[in-house]
Amino acid sequence: MTDLSDLLLRVRDRARRETPELAPYAGERDIAEAERQLGFVLPPLLRRLYLQVANGGFGPDYTLFPLVGAGRTAVAEYGPLRDARPVYWPRGVLPVLDWGCGMYAAVDCLSADAPVLLFEPNAGPDDWADAWFLDSPSLAQWLTAWLHGTGWWEEEVMTAENAPEPSPWPDAAHRLAASRKSMAPPARVALE
Repeated sequence: MTDLSDLLLRVRDRARRETPELAPYAGERDIAEAERQLGFVLPPLLRRLYLQVANGGFGPDYTLFPLVGAGRTAVAEYGPLRDARPVYWPRGVLPVLDWGCGMYAAVDCLSADAPVLLFEPNAGPDDWADAWFLDSPSLAQWLTAWLHGTGWWEEEVMTAENAPEPSPWPDAAHRLAASRKSMAPPARVALE
């Protein structure tokens, strides 16, 4: 059994203990349709979470969004953020959990390690790149922190004297600039 398979089993076991009536799994067609709508593929671990654990409703505190379905889903959340807000939401960064107060956990689906990012807009940054933090270098590590009770969102971790400070996401400025550029209307050509 691979480490990834072991991690998925542990996540599924905890999800079932904490949420006896988990949502059904997402299907391959659901994943394909979500990826079509999003315009990018899901990282392998995120894909397997939706296919083998549940279509959302498990994970840290407020739980992961369903990927697809009725109501508030990761796909439904991403669309308006991407289309109307490229000034602060980079392409390929999928919101997976709403922490409340405008804060999101999001997976960078364009990076091989699928880092988990924290979007924290409440400080009113002058530069939106300053609202992005690296929560975890990979989705696997983020899930492991949840399994071990060591994530920043855990009360004991948050209130500890030596509580870790979030580190800025080093790719934020570059990725936001690229998102704004990709959303810019085409330049008009003057006709002579």
